[in-house]
Amino acid sequence: MITLHALQYSRALRVSWLLADLGQPCNRVDYDRTADFHAPDSLSRVHPLGKSPVIEDEGEVIAESATILRYLAAKFDDTTHSPPPGSAAYWHHAALLDYVESSFAEVAAGGIMPAFRGDPVPQDASDAIDRHLAYLAQALGDGPLLFGDRAMLADIQFSYIIAMLDRVGLLKNHPRIAAYWDALQQQPGYIAAVDAAGPMAPPA
Repeated sequence: MITLHALQYSRALRVSWLLADLGQPCNRVDYDRTADFHAPDSLSRVHPLGKSPVIEDEGEVIAESATILRYLAAKFDDTTHSPPPGSAAYWHHAALLDYVESSFAEVAAGGIMPAFRGDPVPQDASDAIDRHLAYLAQALGDGPLLFGDRAMLADIQFSYIIAMLDRVGLLKNHPRIAAYWDALQQQPGYIAAVDAAGPMAPPA
């Protein structure tokens, strides 16, 4: 059975979501955040960088959310969480899946971190977030999710950053993205993951 090392209020819920969708159990090892919202030192015994999520499967230790999601889809022969291979939609989906952490997350953090501390969001950070959320709104097309009404791997990958932006009030001027977040929260796998492990974002 897969072991999931899951930090509280973290990207680990992405993995729990996909496992729930796939009907696959896991041995979830939970880690509470420290008083300053950091990961505990104990996670460093799992991964040298103290990362979460991390999974262990058949002697392999695998980190990075997008890699874990792809690994699980391949392991369980899942074809329901990405468009048909070789199609234009397939490559668009692959780009969005990587975009979340390679480009979007750093921009979003520029607003999330000061807002989380109760500080004003710098104007340049706010402008950058607005540009990226406009890009995401365009990617949604007819919606409600990126490729219709069923969550793909990229939707699952987006969920954590969107949850954190919502948590600090940075979706107020982006009704299309707020509606996207509402639709994500209605997905059965998301509901099951939250029921089992708690919410993605910390309470206000």
